[in-house]
Amino acid sequence: MDNYHLNPTSEGWELKKEGAERASKRGATKQELVSALSDYFDGKTASVKIHRADGSIEEERTYPRSADPSKSKG
Repeated sequence: MDNYHLNPTSEGWELKKEGAERASKRGATKQELVSALSDYFDGKTASVKIHRADGSIEEERTYPRSADPSKSKG
């Protein structure tokens, strides 16, 4: 499973694969990228850590949802 991070930058937000030099996707707002995640990961298995503006992790999502190893509520 590939691991990605959605982080703030000085120019907006970016989705970047762990270990990659360049961003996979960029957007002006966090919501713009979050809305595009399911389409971007269609047919792929990946984990995305979504960060807050201060850089701390807000949540982690797994695509597809069926690949999520923790079947917990919340």
